[in-house]
Amino acid sequence: MTHELNTGGDRGYLRIATEEAFATRELIDAYLRMVADGTADKGMVSLWGFYAQSPSERATQIIDRLLDLGDQRIRHMDETGIDKAILALTSPGVQPLLDVEEAKGIARRANDALADACAAHPDRFIGMTAVAPQDPEWSAAEIRRGASELGFKGVQICSHTQGHYLDEEQFDPIFRALADTGQLLYIHPATLPDSMMGGMVDAGLDGAVFGFAVETSYHLLRLVTTGIFDRYPDLQIMAGHGCEALPYWLYRTNYMFNAGVRSQRYARLKPLKHDLFHYMRNNFLGTCSGLPFEPAIKLMIEVMGEDRVLYAMDYPYEYVPDEVRMMDDLAITDAQKKKFFQTNAERWFKL
Repeated sequence: MTHELNTGGDRGYLRIATEEAFATRELIDAYLRMVADGTADKGMVSLWGFYAQSPSERATQIIDRLLDLGDQRIRHMDETGIDKAILALTSPGVQPLLDVEEAKGIARRANDALADACAAHPDRFIGMTAVAPQDPEWSAAEIRRGASELGFKGVQICSHTQGHYLDEEQFDPIFRALADTGQLLYIHPATLPDSMMGGMVDAGLDGAVFGFAVETSYHLLRLVTTGIFDRYPDLQIMAGHGCEALPYWLYRTNYMFNAGVRSQRYARLKPLKHDLFHYMRNNFLGTCSGLPFEPAIKLMIEVMGEDRVLYAMDYPYEYVPDEVRMMDDLAITDAQKKKFFQTNAERWFKL
């Protein structure tokens, strides 16, 4: 141990963790039912067939911690020096549920439970709204309810919804609601749809180890290359895990996208108002959730700008005190470190 992990800003900044998960028992039971009755896809069977059924220490601890929005979570925050946690419904949310009314009910009740927890711990918990994109108009109304009634500071969507992506026209009400409320959208990974899965389960690479980033970065690129930020220039989209590796690939992605547009290779892709570097530095936000790795964070800062990179722990899927110490010891300036841990979160979540 190199230093104590205390809350309260004794190192010159508060620590605000921006991608922290919770669940409701109702949601976990719905996942278990889908795994049991055969309506879950391969990714759901792999992910929640493990976490909700395995007797392993990792699985049972995570379920216990997901379901806690009280003393245990606060204690773990205290033990790792986390002052505030921005909480969202765990992946893949209600998006795999086939019964749309059930999905909306579970999401709404989860939002209400999170709002109660935030009210009980107003100095520690901040909420993000869960939606059911199966019904875009309902989701738009829930975004507005989250912002105006529940006090939530953002919206989380767990990537695709049964193989459908947010660049599809049917989801535009969600973006209109984001524009109306001025809230950011956190696009979190989800299990891969069967159409993308291939042999990833057999290879043991379908989840957070690799598959999540493949699917979510694909989703983010679909949005930016089809002009979402030209239609909604003030929209802010946040992504975790090093912004799903997009900063690393940005030069090549930008070059090949523009080459494809110039050659008219793809009917769907049209010229954008700006290059992809512009959108990365004006519309994307990235967190280090699950990636407390100095070279990756420095790359994000260099590519995205120091005002667009934020700290996250990824609790309870990662809960390692020494990772917090590693982030405290990042070789960046003190001003950059305060932005990373505290003030960027305060700015973008409007705390």
